[in-house]
Amino acid sequence: MADLALRVRGIRKQYPRVLAVDGLDLDVARGEVFGLLGPNGAGKTTTLEMIEGLTPADSGEMEILGLDWRRDGRAIRSRIGVQLQSTSLFNKITPREALDLYGSYYPRSRGAAELLDLVQLADKADAYHVTLSGGQMQRLALALALVNDPELVFLDEPTTGLDPQARRSLWDVVRRIKAEGRTVILTTHYMDEAEALCDRLAIMDHGRVLTAGTPLGLIQQLAIPSVVELAFQGEAPDPSAFAAALGQPVTVRADLWEIPTQDPKALLPSLLEAAEGFPYQQIHVRRATLEDVFLHLTGRSLRD
Repeated sequence: MADLALRVRGIRKQYPRVLAVDGLDLDVARGEVFGLLGPNGAGKTTTLEMIEGLTPADSGEMEILGLDWRRDGRAIRSRIGVQLQSTSLFNKITPREALDLYGSYYPRSRGAAELLDLVQLADKADAYHVTLSGGQMQRLALALALVNDPELVFLDEPTTGLDPQARRSLWDVVRRIKAEGRTVILTTHYMDEAEALCDRLAIMDHGRVLTAGTPLGLIQQLAIPSVVELAFQGEAPDPSAFAAALGQPVTVRADLWEIPTQDPKALLPSLLEAAEGFPYQQIHVRRATLEDVFLHLTGRSLRD
């Protein structure tokens, strides 16, 4: 379809001891930021590797920008950009030199100065790669993924290991890429990142897409507008007695008890009464998030 940057039907990848991707379907519209969200081992990276042409699919069909890897491999490579989870460069190559080198591999490329300005590295243009911070290295890797002026950009966990400031800086770059009219497909562990960047996303687990939609739409489908949290010092105790007194299910997550509710104001009086005698530290009310959606669907955390 002309309005789709990516169309995937039934792709599958079996390794000797694990079925990594199990009949996965995806549609990604042109010009959107689309996220693949899921825990370690969900199949996100393997899915991207098959779509990018790095790993052959055992079965299924894929159209990338209306093209097929079996017939149009060279054309696809010239029109996509890929940032992997890690990028290795010579210690003493500079960002300007790296961009000039990578750009020479393509019939069409963007100028190094333009890309360095886009990713906010103009002041580091002639610094050795080894001297860059983690966030600066990630932004350079993103610039390298854009060097051939791609229509479709793949980012595999682009902010893993970065501090909060570096993550937000890279988010700004992703928004600039979208503003240029490009399509972005990214994988992430981070619920806040998916909510901040993605127009639509798919939640994956065990090689399958469990659900897909806009971040707000998926949260609304959960029909749990709020969650009350009771925080403990250290690991949260067994909530069975508390849940029985409250008359509602309680989820344990690390040092928290979590109680989903439609009306936290109405719940709080009975909750405080039921919690009498339990050594909680504080009570917090928050809105439901994508992580609540994921827990509801899979019973495990995004980072499990």
